[in-house]
Amino acid sequence: MKKLLQLSFIPCSADFALLVLRLWLGLTLFFNHGLGKLVHFSQTVSYFSNVHLDPIGVGATGTVAIAVLAEVVCAALLVVGVATRFAALFIAIELAVAFFMVHHAALAMGPGSGELAFTYLAGFMTIVLAGGGRFVMCKQTNDVAATPAAS
Repeated sequence: MKKLLQLSFIPCSADFALLVLRLWLGLTLFFNHGLGKLVHFSQTVSYFSNVHLDPIGVGATGTVAIAVLAEVVCAALLVVGVATRFAALFIAIELAVAFFMVHHAALAMGPGSGELAFTYLAGFMTIVLAGGGRFVMCKQTNDVAATPAAS
């Protein structure tokens, strides 16, 4: 029973945990948010225009383009493990804008809540701070957090 409660049958691996986090967040953001904006780009621009959604002053088209860049391109980079820290940072900035400027930092549940953006933001900031882990495609782009040199 003690073994079951301590979950000792599951190996501990920060690198594997970062891979799971990258895949989980990246694929969810890509399929649930980004792909729809990309496929229905002009309709999304029209919607953003109609509700006056322009949090950083670049217009509806610019706003949707930035969202697609973050939620499609950067999410895909994160999943495959290329430039993971940069991709996660770009996504985190987009989510911070969504949380603070669109949802007005509202964490209450219900319509207009920024709870989802806030939760995503926490996950992507974890990747920004920790790096992509060992299971990345391109380690030379500083995807793995620096380790102290051996003396």
